[in-house]
Amino acid sequence: MAAHDTRMLLLGAVALFEPVNGYQIRRELLSWTVDDWANLNPGSIYNGLATLTKQGFLVRHDLADGGREVAVYEATDAGRAELERLVTAGLEEVSVVDRKGFSAAFGLLPLVPADRALRSLVRRRVALEALVARLAEPSAPAETPPHALRTVVMWLDLAVAELGWLRETIELVKAGRLALDPASWTPPADDPGWQMNADRERYRALLGG
Repeated sequence: MAAHDTRMLLLGAVALFEPVNGYQIRRELLSWTVDDWANLNPGSIYNGLATLTKQGFLVRHDLADGGREVAVYEATDAGRAELERLVTAGLEEVSVVDRKGFSAAFGLLPLVPADRALRSLVRRRVALEALVARLAEPSAPAETPPHALRTVVMWLDLAVAELGWLRETIELVKAGRLALDPASWTPPADDPGWQMNADRERYRALLGG
């Protein structure tokens, strides 16, 4: 997974739950199975948070919470601007073989205003339509190995499948039938998010917010 996609996931997790501690970010991202599809392991999560803090995209607060020291993170204005740029790029940039950036960006769609999310999805549809048209052209030279041609067929089939899914998703967003506001759904009672919300309010109080 590209470094900018890792950056997107970390900034997005902080923006969703801030102020939030590093362990909570790690647990949340691993619940998205990022160690599987995004190749983002626990060690790189902590290293990434430290790097983003040094770069000015996050701010770290060291708090005394119930007799223990805890580091919590919030996004800076620069971090929010960077996150918006990364999510927009992830939604709009089309690759014939790599959809990890799009998967990360789509998972963070609730952080994007609905009109901007729809605009980016439409732009992706246009780019994907162009990709499908290009892959469908019988332009390979006669000496192209047959197995290479089969690879192109696979790329075409995957792109066509994604295009169908994307067109349906766009219509759902337009019709207001795809809920993008986190307040519009309620997690189950045993969801760790409830504890994260309680911790967030306690951190805010400790920070004087």
